[in-house]
Order: sequence, then C-alpha cells, then structure tokens
Amino acid sequence: MRTLAFDGRMGASGDMVLAALVAAGADDAVLDPVEATIDVRYEVGAATRNGIGATTVDVLVDDEAGESDEAPDHDHSNEDHSHDDHHHADEHHHADGHSHVEADHSHDADSHHHGDTDHTHAEGHGPHRSYREVVELVEGMGLPDDVTADALAIFEILGTAEAAVHGTDLEETHFHEVGADDAIADVVGACLLVDDLAVDRVVTTPLSAGSGEVEMSHGTYPIPAPAVIEIAEQADWSLRGGPVEAELLTPTGAAILAHFAEGVAELPSMAVQASGYGAGGYAFADRPNVLRALVGESDGPLVRDEITVLETNVDDVAPEVLGDLQRSLASVGARDVSILPATMKKARPGHLVKVICKPEDAQRVARRLAEETGTLGVREHGAGHRWMAHREIETVAISVDGETHPVDVKIASDDEGVVFDVSAEYDDAAAVADETGMAVRDVLRRAEDVVRDLKGE
Repeated sequence: MRTLAFDGRMGASGDMVLAALVAAGADDAVLDPVEATIDVRYEVGAATRNGIGATTVDVLVDDEAGESDEAPDHDHSNEDHSHDDHHHADEHHHADGHSHVEADHSHDADSHHHGDTDHTHAEGHGPHRSYREVVELVEGMGLPDDVTADALAIFEILGTAEAAVHGTDLEETHFHEVGADDAIADVVGACLLVDDLAVDRVVTTPLSAGSGEVEMSHGTYPIPAPAVIEIAEQADWSLRGGPVEAELLTPTGAAILAHFAEGVAELPSMAVQASGYGAGGYAFADRPNVLRALVGESDGPLVRDEITVLETNVDDVAPEVLGDLQRSLASVGARDVSILPATMKKARPGHLVKVICKPEDAQRVARRLAEETGTLGVREHGAGHRWMAHREIETVAISVDGETHPVDVKIASDDEGVVFDVSAEYDDAAAVADETGMAVRDVLRRAEDVVRDLKGE
C-alpha cells in the first residue's frame, strides 16, 4: 500500500504542508489551476533549519499583478526565508519577543524585495470571503472531481470550526484569514499535490501545537488557538503541547491533516521511496522547525494500531449494567469490550471486564468503567499494539421475490487486498428476514456470497 506519512513533532501550517509534499516528490506544476484562478503565485525555494536542507513554498502576489502577462522569476535557492505561519480561521498574530525564537532575516510588513522587482507575501491578500463564496470559487476552478471534493471537505472543517468558536451557523460564517487568497492557495494546493503523489493512505504522528499565547482580533488566547481545538476534536490524530513556546499548528494545517490523515503513534513500517522537509517560518535554537514527509510502500500486510488494555474484576454488578457496557464505554473511546465469567474470592461468581482502547483514551475509559460498575480499581496492561486487518463496509443488494434489500457486509483484508473474512451485519440480515420470512442465516449467507463473487473469492 502506497503510504504518505507526516512527522508532526513540529506541528504544521498550510505552507509547511505544501513544501513537505513538494519535497517528497509532488510536481508543483499541478498548482497551475490555482494561479490561473486567483491573484497569487507559488514560489518554491530552499531553506536550512538547524543543518537540515528544507523546501519552502511561498504564496506571493506581484505588486504589479495585472499589468504584465509574465511574472518575474525570483530565485530563492540560496536564500533562507522566515515568515510567520499564516491564514488562521480567526484572524490573529503572534506576540513578538520570545527569546528562544530567532528570525532568519528581517522584513518589514509582508513585503520582500529581491533585485529590481517587488513581490508581496499573499498573507491575508484578496477579499475575505464567506463560506459559500469560497465553495463557489473552488467549484469554478475546473479541478478534478476528487480534488474538488477534498478541498471542499477541508473548507467545511475550517468553517465548522470557526462557526463553533463564534456560535454561528456554517452557512452564515464569514471567513477571516482562511477566506483570503493565500489560504485558498494552501488548501487547494495541498489537495492537488496529494493527488499527484497518488497515495493510498495518509498518516501522521501526533501533532505538536506549541505553547504560550496568541493575539487575536478578540483578545489574547492560549495556544493552541480555539479553532485548532475544534478541528482536533474531529480529527483522527492526536494533539500534544510543546515542545516550544510558539504557535506550531495553524487551523489551516490542522484542517488539511484532519481531512487526509489518520493518526498513528509512530511512523509506520514502510519501504521509503521518497522523503523531504517543509520549512516552517520560525527558526529555533535547539531543533529544526520542519514538517517531514515520507512516501513509500507499507512494509507489513496488516495495520499496526497502538492500543492499551484495561481490565477489572466485578462480582456485584447487575446484568443490565454489564449488558450496556459495550455501548457506554464505546461512547468514550473503547474499541472493544469483553466480559468473561470468573470465580472471585470466597468462590463468588463474578466477571472479568477487559477493554481495548487507544492510550490517549485510557483515563477517560477507565473513569467511565469505574462509574458504571462501581469497581474500586482498574488495571492497565501496556499491550503496546495490535495488528489489524483493513476493514471496509460494502452495502450489497439481495433479491427476494423480485424485491431488493440492502445488507451491509464487513470485509477484512490485508494491504494487498487478500480477503481474510466476509461477515454480513446481523441487524441488517434480521431486518430482511423479518420482512421476507427467510431464515436469518440464509440472508447472511446470500449477502456474503454476493461479496465473495465480487471479490473473486
């Protein structure tokens, strides 16, 4: 399985994602439709972060845009640029003066001058559009359908986050920075570059948000910014603080990765075919501010999933409570719940409750387990990980007396598509059985046979 993996230890912004994708092999020529639609230009360059050669992607607007048919060519290959991570869902800027953050070079406002030609960073450039205006703009770019769908999904994540922060409806949301040209260039550009890499799976290690405070139009807020927190609630990956006092994860970077990436505790086993580093705007004294991206083939046939196991013994819990534990614990993060008969002290009959969950969910799941059962203690076993088959649900139609009935079927397979198991959903089969008078097991068999025929089993 062709996999794109991000190393999130220094967070991510929109321009860092763009740069990391280009550095990992994506062709920046695919960005042309964006330049043709809005008044921006991508400029790919190079930078050094603590001894690591990294790629930069600046989104620029020419000072003389519209007066010339040909944009001047600026060579950034020998220059090391630092620029603030930008395009936040709620317009804000960083307080200056952190002693541990050093700028690579100084610049006034957003304007850089090279030779005899001026260009301006596109940060905040262009109209600040409503969510609906952004959707219409993206739909009018003439992008491939998959790329359009990805971009719109990311803007919906951003819009939903901003609406939640401000207490408004999505359709009423008026973007600040993320409706400007540079943010649109970041989001659509990232979708085009991911599409160009033609990967089957995208993962990221836990994303560092940084720490400290950030100034917004409504006041001073702690890092991570409110919109980042809202996005993290929807994402599959984990969020962590530090390791420096600065804002490392922007709403745009978070939204891009929330859409594309599933979370992993560490980089997966893979045969690496390409890799690269996208440079961030800050330069830190003790660590490279880069987003690393790796592209390669998964090394194992199963997916490695980081887990931990919680368990407790109970001997006085009502059967109804035990029967509802699966639902209750799943609502706070449990991946699986097993309840086994056990003999307790003084030969009392009881139960051993075992729960599989993600390490970051363990404390929340343990508390719910204690609340539901009244247990005096919950043990945690550091299982480390489990190997999982890929799981997908396919809805098939079976015909009974000339009428079709949908049944969901769970399919388990490895990276290479080898099917391990086909299992129809019992509740769907039972509903069809009730409606048609067939035996449930016959419905199960027929639905599973449909999938086996489709998969060539």
